[in-house]
Amino acid sequence: MDLVRLLIPAESAHETVVALGEEVGLLQFKDLNTDKSAFQRTFANQVKRCDEMARRLRFFAEQVAKEGLAPAVHAAASSSGSTPTHELDDLEARLEELERELLALNESTERLDRTYYELMELQVVLEHAGRLFEKNGVAGSVRTSESTQDVAARSREAPEAPLLELAGQLDKVSRVGFVAGTLTSDKVPAFERLLFRATRGNVFLRQGSVGSVRDPVTNETVEKHVFVIFFAGDRSRVKIMKICEAFGANRYPFPDDDARQRNMKVEVAGRIRELQMTVEAGVKQRRALLQTLAANLEQWTTQVRREKAVYHTLNKMNVDVTSKVLVAEAWVPLAAKAEVQRALRESAASSSTQLHVVMQSVTSRETPPTYFRTSRFSAAFQGIVEAYGIARYREVNPAVLTLMTFPFLFAVMFGDFGHAILMIAFAAVLVIKEKQLGKQVLGDILAMLYGGRYIILMMGIFSFYLGLIYNEFFSMPVIIFGRTKFKCFHADGSEILDEAGQPISGSIDPRDCQMVYHGVLKMPAGSAPVVFGMDPIWHGRKTELSYFNSIKMKMSILIGVTHMNFGILNSLYNNIFFRDYLSIWAEFVPQMIFLNSIFGYLCVLIVIKWCSGKLTDLYHVMIYMFLSPGGGFDDPSQILIPGQPGLQVFLLLIAFVAVPWMLLPKPLILKKRHEALQAATQNASVAGVELTQNYGALLSADEEDSAGQHRPGGGRGGGGGAAAGAAHGDGGGGGDGHGGGGHGHDGHFDFGEIMVHQMIHTIEFVLNAVSNTASYLRLWALSLAHSQLAGVFYDRVLMAAIASNNVGAMIIGFFVFACATLGVLMVMESLSAFLHALRLHWVEYQGKFYRGDGYKFMPFNFANLKQLEDAGAL
Repeated sequence: MDLVRLLIPAESAHETVVALGEEVGLLQFKDLNTDKSAFQRTFANQVKRCDEMARRLRFFAEQVAKEGLAPAVHAAASSSGSTPTHELDDLEARLEELERELLALNESTERLDRTYYELMELQVVLEHAGRLFEKNGVAGSVRTSESTQDVAARSREAPEAPLLELAGQLDKVSRVGFVAGTLTSDKVPAFERLLFRATRGNVFLRQGSVGSVRDPVTNETVEKHVFVIFFAGDRSRVKIMKICEAFGANRYPFPDDDARQRNMKVEVAGRIRELQMTVEAGVKQRRALLQTLAANLEQWTTQVRREKAVYHTLNKMNVDVTSKVLVAEAWVPLAAKAEVQRALRESAASSSTQLHVVMQSVTSRETPPTYFRTSRFSAAFQGIVEAYGIARYREVNPAVLTLMTFPFLFAVMFGDFGHAILMIAFAAVLVIKEKQLGKQVLGDILAMLYGGRYIILMMGIFSFYLGLIYNEFFSMPVIIFGRTKFKCFHADGSEILDEAGQPISGSIDPRDCQMVYHGVLKMPAGSAPVVFGMDPIWHGRKTELSYFNSIKMKMSILIGVTHMNFGILNSLYNNIFFRDYLSIWAEFVPQMIFLNSIFGYLCVLIVIKWCSGKLTDLYHVMIYMFLSPGGGFDDPSQILIPGQPGLQVFLLLIAFVAVPWMLLPKPLILKKRHEALQAATQNASVAGVELTQNYGALLSADEEDSAGQHRPGGGRGGGGGAAAGAAHGDGGGGGDGHGGGGHGHDGHFDFGEIMVHQMIHTIEFVLNAVSNTASYLRLWALSLAHSQLAGVFYDRVLMAAIASNNVGAMIIGFFVFACATLGVLMVMESLSAFLHALRLHWVEYQGKFYRGDGYKFMPFNFANLKQLEDAGAL
């Protein structure tokens, strides 16, 4: 990674940035205007215009989505090249005009819809209220001071006037009369009680249900009642009006005789027909406009997003005093520098300016961003690692080993080649259709599964392999490689015979062979162990659980210790690369000694026990290794290695020596170097020579050329060693394997701080050596749980249904078995195993060497503008 400075002519700056973002896409521009607010920057107005256009486009997208239209995706959406200023101005004017037109159509449609639903509700009122009049014989018994025909006449003169307003006008002139309207059904009881109490019972209320109707105010379909309230007196009318308003009742004008009611019904039906035609015409016009927007929405969105990104990048640049040149600084991979220069030459040739862009490397002590090239396959694994933290610049990338270890550890917990086949099939569908799915808008869960399709595929493949080793197919054994035959013997060596007097062969059931727990099993001539995987003869036996528990527990310890050793080895690679040789001898070596003198020794004993066939109790051996060093071997059968008592004493001794080795040498050596530096500084000051005190001087002479200074051409910016540890106020104590031990902050050397820091890391490593090893036993626990749960579903659900000899029970049993397998084992169990594998990599593996305190390389690239926006880089 190299830091370059670009001197760009102002008149061609826009075209240059477009070329770099489109043809190269590998420059991460630094913000040189951090002291300025967003409104003080050179191109703030252009960014504001783009934001306003983006707002309009979001509004259009919402309207298109509500209409049920899908934005068209075509070649224009990803068109290349710069957008001329006049085209951007034209687009801005067009978007403004389209927004104005769409808002007017929305307002008109909303107004017409309200009037239409008011008329529909009035039609319902006329029909049901008329029946109430006829039923109660009160038609014509009410007189009003102003005829409702006058109100109806005004209604005809203004056909679009809201009917609720006409009802209000009628109510104002009424002295003795009635009120008709609609009310939501759930409010009717309370409405009736309040009317009765407010008027002291001086009203006559009739109401009836009309079913579901569209409310003209809320535009929602609700259950409603039609009501007619008869009253006398202005005071009652005022109270009734207020109660109707409080309950949100819609009031409508209603004639007081049959002839007028019939006339109004005819008028309302005619107005409804007219409004239907008007509304349909408005809907067609609005839909045509939205279809035009949908056809161009993707193209316009991409165009505006690109322009905003360009101006946002230009705002990161400085303007020289002449205002003719923009100065930019950017991180670029060394391998891409030639491509950048080529793009700059092509951009200059295509522009009208006579000035060319000048690119020069810059020396800087800043830590460069971390950049790992990934493919479709490795990107998801890299994402798993970076979810924990971004690697420090030029630090070992854990994703390289994670490509294999993550699906392998998952498979150890999920091993069943029947379930693996289902997982592989699901992942294969995602991989085969990845191009189609990549163009679609996926839901949150499906998008997550699509992003991890290659992880799922690898987990399925490894689960198939481990399932063959476990010999489990939906929890049942499959005899693929044969099985072993055994003969059972008494402790005195005599062969056990069955009731027929024949030797017991092929049985390891303790009911037949009491000595099975003591290992008195022999293979007859012509028999041999199974060549691959677990022996199927153990399945279904009483000793099955103890046998598989023993194997999987020991296998988990072997895998865990090996995995942790790889983590510590990665710290060695970091220290060698950063030339931090002090951390190698003061941290890496004692860490390897401590871990392997105890748990590495346990792994050796496990392998020897398996190979020799001895019955040594490893619990007994390891406990007495600490309680009674050199003792606990009264029974010679407990000895697996010649000279084992003395070997254990030696291993225990070097394990104890490794603890102060991790704790003391590094802080003391750093203190000695600091004192030597101070003495040299004092002597040089007397001689008149200025020396700069820095933490790089704490390193030996052969380390200084990599003390963290970034150099053009691929220096080690953000490097390691003592300088890196000091720059971050952090040191490489136990478990980190690199870094300089923490030299305080801001150039101040504090021996007490370094000592405390080293003590914390030493204690942490010693405790983690025990707890992390025990943590890998989750591999055994999850594998056992998966196997037993699958066995319960198979035996108690599927086989129980088949044994019933009932076709209905078989169908139901298979359905329950399939749902349990897919829902519990394939979803819940796989998610559990995934999370446990994730923890083992983040804590037990990466915790041994991974700093994860870097920052990601996020270049300016038109292809990933959406990701840059989500990350806040734009």
